[in-house]
Amino acid sequence: MKTFTLAGVLALAFGGAAFADPIEGTWKTKTDDNGNYGYVQIKPCGAAFCGTLIKAFDAKGQIESPNIGKRIVWDMVAYEDGHYDDGKIWSPDRDKTYNSEMDLSGNSLKVYGCVIGICRDGGTWTRVN
Repeated sequence: MKTFTLAGVLALAFGGAAFADPIEGTWKTKTDDNGNYGYVQIKPCGAAFCGTLIKAFDAKGQIESPNIGKRIVWDMVAYEDGHYDDGKIWSPDRDKTYNSEMDLSGNSLKVYGCVIGICRDGGTWTRVN
């Protein structure tokens, strides 16, 4: 009985890690119009997913820091077959927030969004870890 109870407690304690959503992790963004790119860490925030810029680089590969720590993705809801929707993505190069969608396929994350009817292809992000 003690073994069964201990197994149940361990399953509850570590069960969340076993069921992590495949989008969770760190993603390298597409290079923007200015040659900049960054690493966005995506993790759960309530019932949705959010992403924070944890590293940023300029065209020369030097670390550029004014946006580190800023929220890039928020309110992204998981749907079937690796589709994420109903969220927003802030684009630092244009200082615009887009109504966005993302499609996950292995270690690639296709990002796109629209603002006031103008849509932008955010490119494909690649998993860092």
